[in-house]
Order: sequence, then structure tokens, then C-alpha cells
Amino acid sequence: MTTPKSKKVLISGASIAGPTLAFWLAKYGFMVTVVERAPGLRLGGQNIDVNGPAKHIARKMGIEEAIRAANTGELGLQLIGQDNQVAAAFPKEGAMSGTQELEIIRGDLVSILYERTKQNVTYWFGDSITALEQQPDQVRVTFASGKTDTFQFVIAADGIRSRTRRLMFGQEPIFEYLGLYTAYLTIPRQETDNDWWRWYTAVDRRIVMLRPDNQGTIRASVAFLAAEQAYDNFSSADQKQLLKDTLAGAGWETERIVNALDEVSDVYFDKVGQIKAPRWFIGRVGMIGDAAYCPTPLTGKGTTLAMVGAYLLAGELASQQDYQAAFMAYEKRMRPYVEEVQKLPPGVPWLVYPRTPLGVSLLNTVAGIVASKPVQGVFGLFTSAKSKKESQDDGIVLPDYRESSSLI
Repeated sequence: MTTPKSKKVLISGASIAGPTLAFWLAKYGFMVTVVERAPGLRLGGQNIDVNGPAKHIARKMGIEEAIRAANTGELGLQLIGQDNQVAAAFPKEGAMSGTQELEIIRGDLVSILYERTKQNVTYWFGDSITALEQQPDQVRVTFASGKTDTFQFVIAADGIRSRTRRLMFGQEPIFEYLGLYTAYLTIPRQETDNDWWRWYTAVDRRIVMLRPDNQGTIRASVAFLAAEQAYDNFSSADQKQLLKDTLAGAGWETERIVNALDEVSDVYFDKVGQIKAPRWFIGRVGMIGDAAYCPTPLTGKGTTLAMVGAYLLAGELASQQDYQAAFMAYEKRMRPYVEEVQKLPPGVPWLVYPRTPLGVSLLNTVAGIVASKPVQGVFGLFTSAKSKKESQDDGIVLPDYRESSSLI
């Protein structure tokens, strides 16, 4: 017989994967605590999309309309040429647009998930896990605050730089660097801005993007190729100076971003890579989301993997008689999907980071041809059947788990 104490679960991380897992576990009768290192919700971030199976999960959670109401209003993708002209445009409703139906700022989704779970889930802000001791029927946890507690399971959902993962698996998971550094920041909106996702490719392997939000500001990002260890351990001031140096002479709106760097505090700067882990669970502890299988923003599927993984793990824990069988069933469902999502086309990201003016011109010319009405019409004929199929299964089956748990 399962007692409430034996069903205590601790989740590290209050971003997307953690609260989604907390929602479903609480729904299935588990006592769930989410611990978050930050003193409150981290509401910053860039545009993300809730697509494919994540959209189905959002509907099951009753948050689809809240996500839709917080839509960024993005109209589609425009590639900007060297003379500030629109070299190619891919409208939201088109066959190849990067803008999805449920486009939302990351912090808005975090807030929606928190509001949906706070009545049935305990949140501890301003604390973190410092030690884990696995015992036969529980895990003893020590926190940075000095308090200790025991839980039946502990799940790391605290991102690609997860410290909890290190306590569980050491250096076993691999960070596979993709040759790319990126920075994100929020800048003031100007009258010349529009509601398109604008992508500008500069010479010397640099890309700048400006995207609208629903808060009257613009989400800017900068990406460039560099050696993996080139900028490790840079201070915030060093990172800002690096970005200024990187953007020097790049053209378009880059001077605007350089000027904004001195005024903003929410600059996120990091290298881009994928997390590859041979296992996601050991005993009664494990990991989900970016901590376990970050696919990188290049795939556009980070939010999808986070929500799908959370839904499947909670469902298996609720429906299996044995927790080890639950973990195995979860991984059997999830790992093939993760491996498929993490596959990148040959030459990515290097192909879209040309070094010379000629390379940039060729890239924009090809994009313009692909975006033309004749090509889009033909492409639409070939993708309609695929889109219909994906609307049915989205690459992974989401079982309809029963709302009961017999876990021991």
C-alpha cells in the first residue's frame, strides 16, 4: 500500500520541465516539492514555441488558451539583406515559417505553469540541493540553507548547466559543443521595428536577430562561431565587451544593440551544445528536460522535449507497479524521440554562418528563391501529407495515463 510519505517527490528547477512534471505528479496523487535556486521565478528569456506534442499536453493541462493569449504576435520570419532590404520572407502561415502557432516568451510560459501548479505543489525559492544520499526506500537531501529532508524520488530539471545532475551522475553526461556562442537580451522597441522575426547575417560568421514580444520591447540575440574554450569564465562585463567587439562593423541594427548593452542587465551569454547522457536515472534519482537531453535552440524543440518528457515520466511513475520499471518504460518511449530531435542537418550551424560578403549574398539569394511563391507552392504540396500525419502522432505517442498510482 502506498502512503503519502512514500510518494514524496523533489524536483530541482522551476522553469518549464520541472513545473510540468510537478503538475502531472500532483494530479496523480504525489506530494511534490519544487526547489529553485533563484529567489523567485526567472521570467526572462526569449521566444519559444509550444508545438507538436507539447501543444497536446498544454491542452490536457488546461493552459492552451492562456498560452495563446500570451502570444508574441510574431508574423513570421524575414531575412534582412546587407542593404537593410527584406531578402526573403516566410509568413507564419507558410510552409517553412519558423514562427509557430503558439509562440510565447519563455518567462510567460514559466508564469503560466507556476500559476497552474502553485495550489497543489510546494515551491521553495532561494534554495538548492547540495548533497544526495540514496537509501533503499528514499533519498536524503541536504539543501544549501542547511535543512534536510527525505523524498521517494529526486528529479533534476534545472537546465543545461544543472548542478543537481552533477551530484547524481558526476561528469558522465557529455556536453557536445556545436561551435557556436550566443547571447540574448531585451532592448527598447523603436518606431522602425515591426512584428516580424528579423534575421540578419553579417560577414565574418555573425548573425543578429530581433524578435517582437507582447510587452512592448524587442528580444535581441547575437550568435557567432568560436572555439569552445574561447570565452569560459568571462565576467558579465567581459561578455558585454566581447559582444561589442564582435558586433563592430557588422551593420544593420548592431550599433543599436551595442548601445543597449550598457543599459541592460538581463544579458544571457553561453556556448551552444547538446547534452548526451547514456542514462537518465540511477536508483531513485534522475533528470529530465535540458538537464538530460538539451537539443539546443537550433532545433526549436527544447520546450517540446521538456513538456513531453515531464508528461511521460509522471504517467509511467503513476501507472507502473515498480519505480525501476517506470523509469525503464519512460526511457524506452522517450529516448528514440530525443535522438531524432537532436539530429541536425549536415553542415549546421556552419552553413548559415558565411565568412565573406559573397557567401552572405549567396545565402540570402537562395533564401529568396526558396521563399518565392512558386517554390512555396510546390513545397506545400509535398508537406501537406506530412503535416497531416504529424498532427496525428507528432513523432511520439502520448498515452492516456490513468489518474491513479499504485507505485511502491
